[in-house]
Amino acid sequence: MVDIIVVGGGPAGMTAALYGLRNGKSVLVLEKSGFGGQITHSPKVENWPGTARMSGNEYADAFLEQILDQGAEVDLTEAVKVEDHGTYKTVITAEGEVREGKSVILATGVKHRELGLPGEREMTGEGVSYCAVCDGDFFKGKKVCVAGGGNSALQEAMLLAGKCSQVIMLQDLPEFTGEKKLQELLFARENVSARTGVKIVDLGMDENVQLTGVTIETADGARETIPCDGLFVAIGLIPENGNFGDVARLNEWGYFDSPESCETGTPGIFVAGDCRAKNVRQLTTAAGDGSVAALAACRYVDTL
Repeated sequence: MVDIIVVGGGPAGMTAALYGLRNGKSVLVLEKSGFGGQITHSPKVENWPGTARMSGNEYADAFLEQILDQGAEVDLTEAVKVEDHGTYKTVITAEGEVREGKSVILATGVKHRELGLPGEREMTGEGVSYCAVCDGDFFKGKKVCVAGGGNSALQEAMLLAGKCSQVIMLQDLPEFTGEKKLQELLFARENVSARTGVKIVDLGMDENVQLTGVTIETADGARETIPCDGLFVAIGLIPENGNFGDVARLNEWGYFDSPESCETGTPGIFVAGDCRAKNVRQLTTAAGDGSVAALAACRYVDTL
């Protein structure tokens, strides 16, 4: 039995592991796909304090090496259930294996809702992005499209409008669903335009797997190709918390309904990162949650 089981090997999970290890606790990290999480899709990371630039893969590889050097045990497997047994917890994997720990930190992350178009994943980081805060600077003075019509899409477009020569909003509904005031502020910008009732049906790609434009289709089937340098997809996030709702309360959108303390209603079970209900989801805030959750877990283990 280990002191802390961390479910998820993204920035929040690996930060939690690091802080737990530095406090003398044994830590097991379970990751279902690849260590590093969504940051590995970013070819350039320039918003990590103290590091001018790095790739997401470089960040993830260095972080994994760091926690391994500190003594972390890691396993590439999917956790599908957590059970509370009072003074200890069990984590059941997709293969049916049972791991025991005195505490559990759920750092399951979220995934961006994709358009589901051919070439979308291949061009992620090569013109297709899901985060204007992360990647907006790479499109200074360029023409970009934003897919979506809610508050997130409007906020992404507002940020991009201050950097890009032209921002085209593409909404598949007849109107935008975000706040009216935000719409007024955004569409008052001379370099912002909008198309509603259109669906993105194809992505243009050159020989270097770089985005060249998007093809849209109207309700009557008419198609048009819009040349652009970038496409920012802001059609929602999908938290992957459903399997753990019995030990950590979820809000109506499926996020863990936990405060800044990262505590849940179950003693000894904590949450960290983008999977938690919060207003800002960035690399730095994920790391911050990881440290908070780990220190809380350490205090809990010390009371057993």
